[in-house]
Amino acid sequence: MKTLITATALVLTAFSASAMVDTSAIQQYAPNVDVSTLSDAQVNTILSVIHSGDSASEKRATVQALVK
Repeated sequence: MKTLITATALVLTAFSASAMVDTSAIQQYAPNVDVSTLSDAQVNTILSVIHSGDSASEKRATVQALVK
C-alpha cells in the first residue's frame, strides 16, 4: 500500500512539474506556435535546443523545424 501511495505521489509530482515548464522561450524562436499542442517530449527537446551552445540562427532553424 505504501508503495502505491509513493508511486502515485511521484507521478503527480512529475506531472505538475511538466505543466509548470516555462515555454515562453519557444515563442522567441518560433512565434505563432501553440505550445499547448506540442507533446512533453517535443517541448523538452525544443528547450534543450534553445539552451544549447548553438548560434541563435541555428537554434531558430532547428526549433522551427521541430514545431512543423
